[in-house]
Amino acid sequence: MSEQTKTQDEFLQEFNWHNFEEGIDPVDEQNLREFESLVEETFISTDSDEVVEGTVVRITDRDVIVDINAKSEGVISLNEFRYNPALKVGDKVEVLIDVREDKSGQLVLSHRKARTIKAWDRVISANETGEIVNGFVKCRTKGGMIVDVFGIEAFLPGSQIDVKPIRDYDQYVNKTMEFKVVKINHEFKNVVVSHKALIEADIEVQKKEIIGQLEKGQVLEGVVKNITSYGVFIDLGGVDGLIHITDLSWSRINHPSEVLELDQKLNVVILDFDDEKTRIQLGLKQLNAHPWDALDAKLAVGDKVKGKVVVIADYGAFIEVAEGVEGLIHVSEMSWSTHLRSAQDFVKVGDEVEAVILTLDREDRKMSLGIKQLSQDPWTDITSKYPVGSRHTGIVRNFTNFGIFVELEEGIDGLIYISDLSWTKKIKHPSEFVNVGDKLDVLVLELDVDGRKLSLGHKQTTANPWDKYEDSFAVGTLHTGEISEIVDKGATVEFGDDIVAFIPTRHLEKEDGKKLKKGESAEFKVIEFNKEFKRVVASHTATFKDEEEKNVRNNDFNNSNNSNNNSSNNSEKTTLGDLDVLAELKERMEKGENK
Repeated sequence: MSEQTKTQDEFLQEFNWHNFEEGIDPVDEQNLREFESLVEETFISTDSDEVVEGTVVRITDRDVIVDINAKSEGVISLNEFRYNPALKVGDKVEVLIDVREDKSGQLVLSHRKARTIKAWDRVISANETGEIVNGFVKCRTKGGMIVDVFGIEAFLPGSQIDVKPIRDYDQYVNKTMEFKVVKINHEFKNVVVSHKALIEADIEVQKKEIIGQLEKGQVLEGVVKNITSYGVFIDLGGVDGLIHITDLSWSRINHPSEVLELDQKLNVVILDFDDEKTRIQLGLKQLNAHPWDALDAKLAVGDKVKGKVVVIADYGAFIEVAEGVEGLIHVSEMSWSTHLRSAQDFVKVGDEVEAVILTLDREDRKMSLGIKQLSQDPWTDITSKYPVGSRHTGIVRNFTNFGIFVELEEGIDGLIYISDLSWTKKIKHPSEFVNVGDKLDVLVLELDVDGRKLSLGHKQTTANPWDKYEDSFAVGTLHTGEISEIVDKGATVEFGDDIVAFIPTRHLEKEDGKKLKKGESAEFKVIEFNKEFKRVVASHTATFKDEEEKNVRNNDFNNSNNSNNNSSNNSEKTTLGDLDVLAELKERMEKGENK
């Protein structure tokens, strides 16, 4: 073997370094040139930015010593290998010379920079080929995780971690997992990876197998994947199905979480699915017999039952008398009162109540209940409690245009017609007289037991004031009052004691020829009094015109008397028998007596 063909190792072994250092052996010029050439070809230049491969020769607590076949070994911080906790001596690693010589003369290498330079080529290739890559989950971030892939920080969205919703992200931190590169943004150097894509690929085969075997009525095992307000999603092994809230339990529930919890394993039955079998409707309650089928066969109409109020509506309340068996108490069956109120006035959700079965339909699975039937019907002895002519005190419940409904007791209402409210007041609407909730004295006027109707009166509780007004406001009586209102064809005057008189227009005339106006006080004469229709008509004009007519009549009477006196003085005194006319009258009267 010639000197020119010697390898590096052979040259180093044969070379006498001791003699060379001590200057014992002179250096042959040709050998020196061969050595320099060999070193130049073999050893890596520390001035180059090229990524090279080195071998791990030693690992300390802080550093990794790597031989890159340079004049000296290089040092890399152990932190740069966090993504590879299995690193060991002898492993090949890519490095980039970071510092040619530090203070101690040591060559400083960078594994991170080397990986970064090579990483983009690998990431782009993995994205194009669909290659599965390993990544180290470094930490959590908003919306997902940060993953180290080939030294590049990639983003793993929370929705791409698994096919099922993830509730604990921390369980993935500091773990090495397999990923698929799904998106690269070259402009911003962003990489998005997915672990879910790998799982979906694995379960796609299972999904096809499951869908192909689906049948209505089939019972499968599943796991609760997600809970919503309207139902529960069940993972059937790659295929999701929905249990609607109404198919979870025969009893009413407010939220599915009352029945199931996340990750719970359970059996479900397939109720239905679409043609593509992508939407699968599941049931849970159908695995058990319907509660109506287990209802006591002896239960019948008229029996008393106890239950809990589960739902309240304006028209009534639903009572669960047994698990999954409900009955409706209509609001009209909650009280004997004829005034329908809201069910909330009687019961609330959660109340334990006792009721009587009114109807029972096992075929249609319907039951109606009643509460008022637990107490006696107040109309049972109505004639003894409220006979005609009896006086009572009731509460005004509501108005109508024609009268007022007064409650004497719960279930006993009576009607007061508007004409029976007051003897004297003219009432257009009941609200002018009383308010709802007021107490009112009443007298029973009529009683219809079969029709459950009671006619009441309020004005009858007091004497009719028009009996006394018949004398005090008789025709011709004089009263002083003030014009309270000008109305059509006249005016009205209030005389007190609830007497409102009507003054026709022509009777408003004063002595000076003018007419009375609103607010003027004057004297009035009653010219009409009608007790039956409670009508009083008065006149101001009559107060002075009647006086004038009286004076005229008196003057005529006086003048007539004076004329008669003068005639008597000028003639002779006569007797009744001397007058021809009277004599003739006397004769006829006498003939009549003889007959």
